[in-house]
Amino acid sequence: MKDYFQRLGRSLMLPVAVLPAASVLLGIGYAIDPAGWGGGSPLAAFLIKSGDSIIGNMAILFAVGVALGMAKDRDGSAALSGLVGYLVVTTLLSTESVAMLKGIDPGEVNAAFAAIKNQFIGILSGLIAASMYNRFSHVKLPDALAFFSGKRLVPIVTSVSMIVVSGILYFIWPAIYTALVAFGTGISGLGFIGAGLYGFFNRLLIPVGLHHALNSVFWFDVAGIDDIGNFWRSTGTKGITGMYQAGFFPIMMFGLIGAAFAIYKTAKPERKKEIGSLMMAAGFSAFLTGVTEPLEFSFMFVAPVLYFVHAILSGISLAISAFFHWTAGFSFSAGLIDFVLSSRLPLANKPYMLIAQGLVFTLLYYVIFRFLIVTLNLSTPGREEIYEGVQTDSRGTDALKSDDDFNNMAAIIYEGLGKNENIVSIDNCITRLRVEVKDMDKVDQDKIGKAEILGIRVTGSKNIQIIVGPQVQFVADRIEELRKSLD
Repeated sequence: MKDYFQRLGRSLMLPVAVLPAASVLLGIGYAIDPAGWGGGSPLAAFLIKSGDSIIGNMAILFAVGVALGMAKDRDGSAALSGLVGYLVVTTLLSTESVAMLKGIDPGEVNAAFAAIKNQFIGILSGLIAASMYNRFSHVKLPDALAFFSGKRLVPIVTSVSMIVVSGILYFIWPAIYTALVAFGTGISGLGFIGAGLYGFFNRLLIPVGLHHALNSVFWFDVAGIDDIGNFWRSTGTKGITGMYQAGFFPIMMFGLIGAAFAIYKTAKPERKKEIGSLMMAAGFSAFLTGVTEPLEFSFMFVAPVLYFVHAILSGISLAISAFFHWTAGFSFSAGLIDFVLSSRLPLANKPYMLIAQGLVFTLLYYVIFRFLIVTLNLSTPGREEIYEGVQTDSRGTDALKSDDDFNNMAAIIYEGLGKNENIVSIDNCITRLRVEVKDMDKVDQDKIGKAEILGIRVTGSKNIQIIVGPQVQFVADRIEELRKSLD
C-alpha cells in the first residue's frame, strides 16, 4: 500500500510540473496590470487568462497525469483513458444532470455536485484508467471485434467503469465532500496554528512520498481551500489566501541554505571541497526553484533527528508568516522564481517580510544543525566513510565508454541493482529513482553508493529509492536504454 501511494505521489508530480508555465503567464500579466485581469491592458488580460487556463483545469491535468504515471507502460492510451473517465463522471454528476435525475430544480441540488470537477475526481479517474490499462491493454478479442483489442479497449472499459463509479459517487460523494471540507476547515479554522501544523506534517511525510495527499487538501480545490488557485487567480482574501504557501519561502530559499552551510562546515577537512560543491549545487537549486529534495535527502536518512527538526522549523515558519499575514504564492515550489512572479499579484501582502524572516531562519538552521551534528556526532555528508573508487568490467560499463557523468552513474547503478535479471521496473520523480526488484538481497548498495548519489532508501521488501538529484530523469532514461540494449 505504501508503495502504491508513493507511485501516486510520483505521478502527481507530472501535472504539478506544468504549473510554472501558469505562474510565468500570471506573474507577468499581473505585473503589467496588478489591479485585475487586464482591465487596463489587453496584453495583461491575454497573459492572465492564459495562465488561468492551466490552473483552472488542474483536475483534468491530474486525471491525465495520474493515469499516465500509474500505467505500467506509461502509454498515451492510458492518459487518454484518464481524460475519458474524468469526462464521464463529471458530466453524469454535474448539477444539471443530477437535477434531471432527481427531477428537481438545479438550485436544489446538493452543493457537493457543483464541486465535482476537482482534483480528487481527477486523481480517482486517473487511478481507475491506469488500472484498466494494466488489466486490459493486452486483451485480445474475437476476430469480429479485433479492432477494439488491446490499447483501444482501455478507454472503452474505462468509460464503462466510470459509469459504475458515478453511480456509487451519486450516493457517497456528498458525504465524502463534507468530510473533506470538515478536515480542511478543521485545520484552517485554527488560523496560524493550523498553518503551522500543516507545514510540519508536509515535511514529515516527504520521506514516504505521501505529502502530496496532504497538499491536495490545502493547495487545490479538493476541500474548498484551493490556496494556490485562489492566490494566483486573485479570488481570495488579502493576507489570508496564500497562508499555506508563504511560510515555505523562508525555509526553501534561506533556511536550508543555513543547513547546507552547517553540513559543509562540519565535514571532514579532506572532504570539504567535495561537500562544498554538493551543498552549493543543492542549495542553489532550493533557492532558485524551491526544489529541496537534493538537500533534504542528503541528511534525511543518515541523520533523521535533523530532518525532524527541519519539519518543526518548517511548521514554525508557516505559523509565523500566517500570524503576521505575510503572503506570497507559488505554482511549482517556493523558490526565487515563484517569489518574484507572485510578489506583484494582488493578494501578495508584504512579501518582502518573508525575506527578513528567511534571513533569521538561515541563522537558526545553521546554529541548530551545527550544534546537533557536532554534539550527537551525526554522519551527515562529509563525515561518513568515503567510498573508494570502483572499476567494473561488466557489460553495462563496457557498453558505455563515455565521459558523461549521467552515463557513468547509470552504468554503476544498473549493475548495483542486479541488472535486468533483478530489476522489475524503474521510474523517477523529481530527484529519486524508484525501483522495484525481484530480490533485495541481490542489490549491492555499496556499489550503488559509488555512483556519487545523494542517498539510498529501502522502502519495502522489493522496493528501493536512489536519490540522485534534479537531473535524475537523464540517469533513469540511460538505465532504461541499458535494460533494452542488454536484454
